Amino acid sequence: MTANELRRIYVNFFEERGHKEIASASLLPENDPTVLFTTAGMHPLVPYLLGESHPQGRRLVDIQKCVRTGDIDEVGDDTHLTFFEMMGNWSLGDYFKEESISMSFDFLTNNLNIPMERLAVTVFEGDLLVPRDTESETIWKNKGLKQSQIYSYGREDNWWGPVGLTGPCGPDTEIFYDMGKPKCSDNCGPACKCGKYVEIWNNVFMQFNKEADGSFTELQQKNVDTGMGLERVLTVFNGKTNVYDTELFIPVMTRLNIIIGESGAEMSTRDKRIICEHIRAASFVLGDPRKICPSNTEQGYILRRLIRRMIRIFKKSGINQNYLCDLAEVIIHQYTNVYSELAENGEFIIEQIQKECDLFAKTLDLGLKKADQYLKNIGMNTVLSGESAFKLYDTFGFPIEFTCELAEERGCSVDVESFRERYAEHQNKSRKGAKDKFKGGLADHSIQTARLHTATHLLNSSLRKVLGDEVSQRGSNITPERLRFDFSFHRKVTPDELEDVERIVNEAIEKNIEVSVKEMKLEDAYCLGAIGVFAGKYGENVKVYSIPGYSDEICGGPHAGNTGELVSFKIIKEEASSAGVRRIKAVITLLDINCGNSI
Repeated sequence: MTANELRRIYVNFFEERGHKEIASASLLPENDPTVLFTTAGMHPLVPYLLGESHPQGRRLVDIQKCVRTGDIDEVGDDTHLTFFEMMGNWSLGDYFKEESISMSFDFLTNNLNIPMERLAVTVFEGDLLVPRDTESETIWKNKGLKQSQIYSYGREDNWWGPVGLTGPCGPDTEIFYDMGKPKCSDNCGPACKCGKYVEIWNNVFMQFNKEADGSFTELQQKNVDTGMGLERVLTVFNGKTNVYDTELFIPVMTRLNIIIGESGAEMSTRDKRIICEHIRAASFVLGDPRKICPSNTEQGYILRRLIRRMIRIFKKSGINQNYLCDLAEVIIHQYTNVYSELAENGEFIIEQIQKECDLFAKTLDLGLKKADQYLKNIGMNTVLSGESAFKLYDTFGFPIEFTCELAEERGCSVDVESFRERYAEHQNKSRKGAKDKFKGGLADHSIQTARLHTATHLLNSSLRKVLGDEVSQRGSNITPERLRFDFSFHRKVTPDELEDVERIVNEAIEKNIEVSVKEMKLEDAYCLGAIGVFAGKYGENVKVYSIPGYSDEICGGPHAGNTGELVSFKIIKEEASSAGVRRIKAVITLLDINCGNSI
């Protein structure tokens, strides 16, 4: 089975059962400060999981592009990926456990023809606060699974959420494929990491709300959120032992092997896998409509890390780093029919990878000079400390392998063990600092965030009035404290222009205009004059939020009920985001929600 066939079979299956297909959203989450990238199909659907009506209805199906970087150091094994496609079906207050499990079982056994005896499932075992999920367990037994195929685990394995201290949460049931390997011990099960079981599907049942006192109450709207990794399912279905032997990686791996052969170089299997995985991930991030570039912060930092890791492997193998652009072209060509944005942004992808290659070459030159100074200072037949080696790596981006080679040439050595200890400390600190960023979950949808969302629409409209129709939204990010808005424009916005933009927004605020929303066909929204650069992600039916006289915009919400709730608007910064893209950061007056007074 090909990836295209799997995508189509999956979507068709759920469409036949009343689901509406929605397009993949951007890899860069809109108005969600909790994550750097879209890590699950849930992120674009947050408002609807919290109770808003979706224009496409209560049953949805999608294949969402995702990036997860928490296990980036594990890439190179059989299954871990930073970029992947998540197939998901959704019930927004419609069906629940019985229908969800039944559809999953039906799809796996009848459409993919996976033998029932090769399946294993897990359910929530219960604790003092929430009882055992006997309902899911009973449903699986009724489907024909033996008790020996059903495992129960606690919150660490079979519970989702809440993201914060309170909010929606619930048990899940995970579906695994038995790879046929012998059990590693008597206690071997799906939670074991020995490789006997590979997770292929997860059905999350948003059933409870965790209260501030730690208790759990039943949700009024119970949702189902499922996710099935396309790459893993394709691997299992085609009888492969790792994702790199599937057609998703064969084209780029083939090209890489040709490059290695022509260069007379050697490269380990793990390094080959890292190259193929990272070039795919980098190409998709660069190809996203909300263009970002390699940088030292947030998404740009992750992108830079992926590219530079590939460059280091090429350098180590003695291969010209510019071949990365050749590999990116393979990815662009391969995925164009599925994700047209890669072809549309193809030149940008190649341009940014080449720029990063050139920049890193200069970085390596600087690192060589610094490393040479360090080694001269310690003299012959001595050891370069792990602290110095780590400084070369952390401050100058100089790979430890290069430091060791230089040291050997000078009759010195490097305290690699000490370097590794410092590197591990650095990784642990990074993971701890990034915990909230990468855990994912329901975005902030407080009243203040809703008001800033409305302010973003007013800002977009005002920019177009002042600067012209050249302005087009390229991305936004909202926290409870401020909004950030990226837009296409060829030059710096002047202070006078920014003052005009501020004035128009504040005029709208002073008029206390009601913010209304209507659901309509996408083509009707465009006929109305509504704007929506990323409207395709909403499907055939969309929501249009209107601020009469100022803005009609396709959007998923949430919003203020009245412009007067914003009180006042202030631009605090205007700067370049990337080539041809400007960025504005702005704030509105904070309100005491309980009494309505400004703070």
